[in-house]
Amino acid sequence: MAKGKGKRQGGARAATGVVPVDMHRCFVFPNRMREQRRAAGHVRLLRLASTIPDIPYIRLSKIERGEVVPRAEEIRRIAAALAIAPADLLLDVDAPGFDIALWAEPFLDGTPNDLAEEHFAVLLAAALRARRVGDPALTIAAIERDYGLAPVNLSRIENAQKTFARWNAATQHTLYQLFRVPDETELRQSVAALHASGALDDFFAHIASPAARHERTRARIAEISAALQTSDAVPDPVVAPLPVTGAVSIRLVPVLGAPLAQGLIADTPTPEKAEAPHAAGPRAFGLKVCRATLGGGLPGQAVVIVDPDRFPSPGSLAALREEAGWRLLSVGSDRDGRMIGYSSNPELEIVLDDCDPARLAALVGAIFP
Repeated sequence: MAKGKGKRQGGARAATGVVPVDMHRCFVFPNRMREQRRAAGHVRLLRLASTIPDIPYIRLSKIERGEVVPRAEEIRRIAAALAIAPADLLLDVDAPGFDIALWAEPFLDGTPNDLAEEHFAVLLAAALRARRVGDPALTIAAIERDYGLAPVNLSRIENAQKTFARWNAATQHTLYQLFRVPDETELRQSVAALHASGALDDFFAHIASPAARHERTRARIAEISAALQTSDAVPDPVVAPLPVTGAVSIRLVPVLGAPLAQGLIADTPTPEKAEAPHAAGPRAFGLKVCRATLGGGLPGQAVVIVDPDRFPSPGSLAALREEAGWRLLSVGSDRDGRMIGYSSNPELEIVLDDCDPARLAALVGAIFP
């Protein structure tokens, strides 16, 4: 993205034939965390993560990469671990020297973007928006009920969050049904025809444009900055120190785990023991990750501490008990406020609110090799 072009594109109706693409739409909260972490001597994020046990490593990684918007308290905890002021983690995206392309460069894997596929993702997003506008019966609830497309995935498609090939076969088939076409070839032809007719032009401005992203980012940084100032103005309560009654005890819990198909983990006993956090419940146990089902941020050699007495919350990690074994999930929420569990390998999205609470457990710690 050429510097400064994002602001000129936003808001204006795109000319027919022009497909506006924000190549940095996944970076919703650029910040100075990577810079400050390295300045503090933490070459690897894992080393810093070990000093902030209250923030799961995967969420910490997403915060540093600007892929999620942190809470003010998370910014405070990260800043405390780095021995800096919380405001030192925030960026001024309106500063003359700021360029989102330069900021994002360390987080890219070096694979060049397929511009044609990025264009099609935007066209598909606009076409789906147009399809829903043209048929009032296609509400979010109706699409989930009749087509099995979860609202979180509908939102991601309509915001061009992934290229078509990155959607699983079930989601691709649902799109064929929604557009009443038999296959990908005809879907692409149908979307291209809509674009050529100008039917999609009015919807481009509602998809993640550089200017819209810039405005949202500015607003989010301002909100967190205000929240930090408010919390700084309130003095922390004075807590009397607990009497020292002896040495702090270390609690070891059994470690279970063996790899199963489809990313599941069997609760097979192992000879290992793991140290549990002091706040972990009496039924807590260790679980070998076995394979990186949540991506590289939680390696297969790691052990997580599972607490069946705690219920997971958005922004955390969870273990879901399925018939064959345990599944590790990253927990988020959709625009309707429902908790969604995500797995990247295999790629799954599970509505946790529909699961039996007895099958869900929070992860309260992780031990990395």
